[in-house]
Amino acid sequence: MILLSVNNVSKYYSRHKALMSVTLNIPKGSVYGLLGPNGAGKSSLIRIITRITAPDEGEVLFNDEKMTVEPIARIGYLPEERGLYKKMRVDEQLLYLARLKGLSYNRAKEQLTYWTRKLEIKDWMNKKVEELSKGMQQKVQFISTVIHDPDLLILDEPFSGFDPINAAVIKQELLELKAKGKTIILSTHRMESVEELCDIIALINKGKKVLEGKVEEIRRSYRNNMYYVEGEGVLEGQENSVFNIISYCQKEGNVFEATLSTTNTANQLLAYLISKVQIRSFHEQIPTMNEIFISKVKETNE
Repeated sequence: MILLSVNNVSKYYSRHKALMSVTLNIPKGSVYGLLGPNGAGKSSLIRIITRITAPDEGEVLFNDEKMTVEPIARIGYLPEERGLYKKMRVDEQLLYLARLKGLSYNRAKEQLTYWTRKLEIKDWMNKKVEELSKGMQQKVQFISTVIHDPDLLILDEPFSGFDPINAAVIKQELLELKAKGKTIILSTHRMESVEELCDIIALINKGKKVLEGKVEEIRRSYRNNMYYVEGEGVLEGQENSVFNIISYCQKEGNVFEATLSTTNTANQLLAYLISKVQIRSFHEQIPTMNEIFISKVKETNE
């Protein structure tokens, strides 16, 4: 089931092509990573999805219907540039924003109580935003995004300003929201968060979609037959000729690294090494999303 469809969307600013025929299909109940370097076109796409701006070509569909005011009310948007009213009390501000999203006063109060307790900021409700730490302000901003119980969350760098503990708290909240059937678009430069949270990613560069797919499938498609071995012993230079290892080196301590040709298997390598090294651990080194991100962006920049 597709919740949000972006169909051949293009956007131009004077002579600059911000987006060129971008198509995305975002399934219900998924965490969808929207990735790309600075200036790639991610922000332009998010503005179009949220109807802040309109596309020059193409369309956006929400539940197979054109994006209008009604579906916008079912979206929670956390922009990279935060927009809280610094002179306003936290509780008043959150109630105000919840009412703008269509909640009754009583329902807004219920949601306010629920989220402020859940994120442990209830004692700060009477403070002005400017009196809060940056991390506390970020929690308030996050609550303002989810307080109306939206079906779709669009989060642009949601972990910015958080220490590792609070970043972990927000990650857990996102996983819980996904478990409840919410759909999340996550735009971030933190590739470790992408690997932890995202089911599917799309990589945009220079206004074009250059990569899309399930995270694990993408990682495995970039595998390069590299293996790490930890153990006691010494391997001599003859391994290259004996076993057809493309490259071999001893890393720090007792960690060895070997890249195989496609004619060899991991089992063959392991069987060969057993007679040479006292093995403690052995695993394939599959490229990280960060490595794939850098590689694909460089490739499409050439």
